[in-house]
Amino acid sequence: MKAGQPEKAIQLFQQMQQEGATPNSFTFVQLLNACASLRALEHGRHAHEQILQLGCESNVFVGNSLVDMYAKCGSLEEASRVFNKMPL
Repeated sequence: MKAGQPEKAIQLFQQMQQEGATPNSFTFVQLLNACASLRALEHGRHAHEQILQLGCESNVFVGNSLVDMYAKCGSLEEASRVFNKMPL
């Protein structure tokens, strides 16, 4: 994601989904960074659901991005919950 283009990152992710592409950890990190920039909590929660479904939650970069997104969106309880579930 280029700086200043979080809306574009979310649009590209949605396009990927419509085309049936399976996101990977890198895709989720970029999407979560975009959600954090826009304070788009609902988009971030939807991404988190997909992360859990695809088993990407153990990736440290994805975990850090989830914590960052939830914190920047003002959901400190969810940020703390994700942080506490991260592998050591």
